[in-house]
Amino acid sequence: MTWIDALILGIVQGLTEFLPVSSSGHLEIGVVLLGINSTNNLLFALVVHMATCLSTIFVFHKDILLLIKGLLKFEWNDATKFVLKIFISMIPVGIVGLLFESEIEAFFTGDLFLVGGMLLVTSILLFIPRYFSQGVGEVTFGKSLVIGLAQSIAILPGISRSGSTIAMALVLGVSREKAAKFSFLMVLLPIIGASLLKIKKYIEFPDLEPEVNILALFLGFMAAFISGYLACRWMVKIVKKGKLIYFSIYCFILGLTAISYSYML
Repeated sequence: MTWIDALILGIVQGLTEFLPVSSSGHLEIGVVLLGINSTNNLLFALVVHMATCLSTIFVFHKDILLLIKGLLKFEWNDATKFVLKIFISMIPVGIVGLLFESEIEAFFTGDLFLVGGMLLVTSILLFIPRYFSQGVGEVTFGKSLVIGLAQSIAILPGISRSGSTIAMALVLGVSREKAAKFSFLMVLLPIIGASLLKIKKYIEFPDLEPEVNILALFLGFMAAFISGYLACRWMVKIVKKGKLIYFSIYCFILGLTAISYSYML
């Protein structure tokens, strides 16, 4: 992977991690178009995912600090309830990730037909909230589990995590602002957990990783962090304005393009 490849993929990862267009799907398309071997860049994937995790922390640092302060009071308050809802939302993706890790990895082979099909699914998910009135509700314990189920299907390349979770929250009647906030905060621990698993795998199988290009890793990290920070802030505003339909159209067009291109390879 050259530094130019790393820069491009870092920007793609940062933007698409938060915009409801599937970062995994775009990265799969990116590695195919750039001709990169997607099976041996574990360290790069780890670096850019940690970068987007850090950008989320920067955007929501005030909310995170309030949650920490609330937890340190060791009482049943709003912060404790919110964190518990986050943990509940993690249950489905945790089960799927632990039980089907090898099966999930098998999907990430640069199959543009699969990616295109899942992007069409994302398009449908983003379109559905248009048929529901704007909600004003909170994320309850039950809703957090359902939103977590939506997140569990986003392990497939082409299905947007933020798109599926925000769309589900809106369908359940959660207010737009709270839907966006919960969606972005609920992914922090899963990203950290997945990163720890990548570190474990990297330590166990260092020979599978190509020679490390420090410049590529640095540029990929910075590109993912900066673009992720901007995209996260932008996405919160987009959800508040209810403009998900534009991303639905984008995913539909890109999905059809990816499927068409897969027949040309």
